[in-house]
Amino acid sequence: MKPARRIKKKNGIEYWYEETPYYDKEKKQIRHKSKYLGRNIDGQPVRMRSAPDEVKEKTKKKTASIRSSFDYGSILVLQAIMKELGLDRYLEALLPPSEVSMIQALAFNRIIRPTAVKNVESWYEGTSLAIESPHINLSGQRVSELLGRLGESNVPDRFMSQLIKGTGTKNTLIYDITSLSSYSQLINLLEYGYNRDGESLPQINLSLILDKDRGIPVMYDIFPGSISDVSTLSGTLKKIKAHGIQNYVAVMDRGFFSLGNLCELMSNGISFIMAAKLQLNDLKHLLTEAQKDIDDVKYLHKFGKAPIFAKPITYNFDTFTVRGYVYYDPKLEQTEKQTLLSRLYDIREELLKVHLRKNSNHHAVFKEKAKGFGNFFDWQVIDNRFDVAIKQNAVAQRMNKMGKYILFYSGDFDWMECLSIYRERDEVEKSFKALKNEIDILPLNTHSEKTTKGFIFIAFLSLIIRTRLMNMMREAKLLDKYSVELMLLQLDELRKITLADGQIFVTEMTKKQRLILQALNLCA
Repeated sequence: MKPARRIKKKNGIEYWYEETPYYDKEKKQIRHKSKYLGRNIDGQPVRMRSAPDEVKEKTKKKTASIRSSFDYGSILVLQAIMKELGLDRYLEALLPPSEVSMIQALAFNRIIRPTAVKNVESWYEGTSLAIESPHINLSGQRVSELLGRLGESNVPDRFMSQLIKGTGTKNTLIYDITSLSSYSQLINLLEYGYNRDGESLPQINLSLILDKDRGIPVMYDIFPGSISDVSTLSGTLKKIKAHGIQNYVAVMDRGFFSLGNLCELMSNGISFIMAAKLQLNDLKHLLTEAQKDIDDVKYLHKFGKAPIFAKPITYNFDTFTVRGYVYYDPKLEQTEKQTLLSRLYDIREELLKVHLRKNSNHHAVFKEKAKGFGNFFDWQVIDNRFDVAIKQNAVAQRMNKMGKYILFYSGDFDWMECLSIYRERDEVEKSFKALKNEIDILPLNTHSEKTTKGFIFIAFLSLIIRTRLMNMMREAKLLDKYSVELMLLQLDELRKITLADGQIFVTEMTKKQRLILQALNLCA
C-alpha cells in the first residue's frame, strides 16, 4: 500500500505527515503509520531544527491570546449520531434552520447535562454549538415559545413518519406505556390514574414504540392520565398503519391484555406476542389444567443456561382461536417465593410495632402499612396494638401460580422465539427509565398543554440519540468501562479554542479520548 502525504493543523500551525496504510492482522482492519515530515512552509515540509535562520524568522508565530474555550467532544459524538440516523435531515425538512439549531441544543442538553429550561442558554454558551450557531436565542421565553409552536403543530407526527420511513421500520415493534407526573394545574391532559412510580400526582400517560431490530424508539403518543393501558391499543394500531408500517409483530405486556384487544389484533391480521392477564375465569381454568403436567419432562427445554418448561395451548373465544405457551420457570418460582415471604415477614413485623392512637382509623392504618398485601393477613386490634397472622391458604394459592405465565401469539413462532422476543421488551422499559432518570423528564415543569407536548417531543429526540449511543457503546464494549454520562464527561475535556485573532482549533486528544472515538468509529 502506497504512503500518502497530508497536512495536520495543530494550535493553528500546519505540519506535513506521511501516512502509510497497513493491514492489522489482529484487529482485521486497515490502520495507518504516521511519520512526521516537517512544518508546512510555502507548501513544502521543512524540519525547523535544520532550517535556515531566515525561514525560522519568517515562521515565528505571533502569539494570539485565547478568547474562549468550548466543550466539544460530547457534542461531536451526538452530532455524528444525528447525522447517521438522518435526524438532522428530517428536522431541516420541517423547520427553519434557527429552530433546528434550538431543538438540537435542547435535545443534547437533556443527554449531556439536563437543566431547567431557563438555564439551557448558559450551558449552550459553553459548548461548541455556540460557535456553529451563535445567533440563536435560547432564553427561557424563546424556548417556551418554541415548545408551544412544536406542541401545537404536526411536526412531531411528520418527524416520526420520516423516521419510520428512513429506518425501514417493519419487523418487530415493542409497545409499552408509562406515567409522567406534574404539579401543574394548567395541563388538561393531567388526570389521576394508575401511577407506575407510586406518586400521588396527576399524570400524563406516554406510550412508546421501539423498533427491536434498529434498537431505537420510533414513535410515541400522549394520553390523558386516567386512560388505562388496555384502552390505548386500538388508537395506536391505527397510527402505526397511518405511518405506513405493515407486516410487523407487536410485542406487549399483560397490561394491554383484554379480549377486545385480542379480537382487534386477530381481526386485522396483526402478528403479536402478548402476556395474558389471568383475571378471566376461563384463563384461570386454562392455567390450572396446564399446571397438572407442566413439569412433565416432555415440555422441558433450556433457555440460556437455565431449565424451563413450555407447554403449547390454544384458547377459544368469540369466533377466534389463539395459540400460546404456558411457561414454568423453576428459578423464577423460587425468586418470587422468597420475595413474597420476605415482604410478608417485614409487613407483619412492622404492624406488630405500631402503637395505635385512641381515635385513629384502624383500617386506614392497616391499609397504609400493608401496602397492597392486606389480603394475606388476618388481623384485629388488642390494647391499641395490631394482632396479625399471615393467612396460610392465601400464601399457598399465590405460590401455586409463581414461576408460571402465559404468552399468546399470532404468527409463526416456536416457544423459544416467542419467549426471546417477549423478553426483549426490557429495552423499552430501559428507555422509560432513561427518560425519567438520565434525561430527567420528571416532574414535568411545563405549564401548558402545548409546551408539555413540545417538551415531550424534545425528550423523544433525546431518547433516540441516547439509545443509539448506548447501542454503539455496547457494540464497542465501552459499557464495561463507562456509563453514558461518564464517557461524555471524559470527552468534554476535548475542547474547541477560539483565539483573539479569530482562529479556532481543537485541543490535543488524550489517550482515553482517542480510544473512545476509535471504538465508536468516529474521528474529531
